[in-house]
Amino acid sequence: MDADIPKLRQRIDQIDSNILALLKERLGTAVEIGRRKSLDKRAIWDPAREREIYQRLREENNGAFPDEALRSIFYEIITTCRLSQKPVEVAYLGPEATFSHLAGIRYFGHAATYRPLETIDDVFADIEKGRCQYGIVPIENSIEGAVVFTLDSFIKYRVWICGEVKIEISNNLVCRSGDIKDVQTVASHPQPLAQCREWLRKHLPNVPTLAMSSTSAAAQMAAANPNIGAIASPLAVKQYELQMVATGIEDFHGNTTRFLVIGKEQPGATGYDCTSLLIGLREERPGALNEILTILSAREINMSKLESRPEKGKLWKYLFFIDLDGHQSDKNIAAAMEEMKAKCAHFTFLGSYPRWDAGDKT
Repeated sequence: MDADIPKLRQRIDQIDSNILALLKERLGTAVEIGRRKSLDKRAIWDPAREREIYQRLREENNGAFPDEALRSIFYEIITTCRLSQKPVEVAYLGPEATFSHLAGIRYFGHAATYRPLETIDDVFADIEKGRCQYGIVPIENSIEGAVVFTLDSFIKYRVWICGEVKIEISNNLVCRSGDIKDVQTVASHPQPLAQCREWLRKHLPNVPTLAMSSTSAAAQMAAANPNIGAIASPLAVKQYELQMVATGIEDFHGNTTRFLVIGKEQPGATGYDCTSLLIGLREERPGALNEILTILSAREINMSKLESRPEKGKLWKYLFFIDLDGHQSDKNIAAAMEEMKAKCAHFTFLGSYPRWDAGDKT
């Protein structure tokens, strides 16, 4: 062994001890900030401040450390320090190891407490009733489109959107043995089953599929039955002690799901935000929706999403989900919202929140 290696390892040990001491100092400082915010009754979470930190670190790094790794390291540090100011409990579509669970960890870090629930509706109910501070719900997939259960829950419950997270979905076929010959039924949530239909048709042409409430429920079933294969997240493989049969079985690469963070607090503007609205038109006639869109066009507001859902109990009446670029505090957004209210039979502000891809959160 090179005689200098033990000295270099000793230096690494010293550096690690220095890093730990600084982390403890940072944590103590964050706790003090949280105490003072509580005295002033200010919100603990300040997304604009966090974005400034990421941007500064990225500039100071100047490419020396891989940007994605740098963001990942400091994201965990920042979320852990933030959660030390005020413990956070996050509700999600369970059981453990669903993609919703994975999205929660990606957004809040490992320091948060996660509460699995049976349905998306249950997640909304827990937030509205104050049983959990935040919830994570899927809203749309880049291949299969909108998640209608989430859209319908926004009609039913009064919660705010306060953040979003996007994760690339890599679908894996798993079972107890890891042998595709043992798979006699493939179980999963309807979305992953749809995302992998061509792969399943090619590799398991005569094997039936079974729709489940979540990918983790399917993984649980596969863990209990050697002839069940599940399409599940990488987290589920470890959680339920399954073996990988095939990885990346989605029919299209770049498969991404957007999740929304719901809660009862509204974050301030960051300069890279999204505003979501739920509207209903006064009457069904030619040009009624165009009048609303003209309001946005006249103020040069970009609409990044428009999705319709039937209004329950009203035949052929629809509500529209709209995403706008900007924050409710922006003058043009605020003015457009006031004008839209006057022309809409139904108008609900769902939230203004920082976009996930705000420079890759840096």
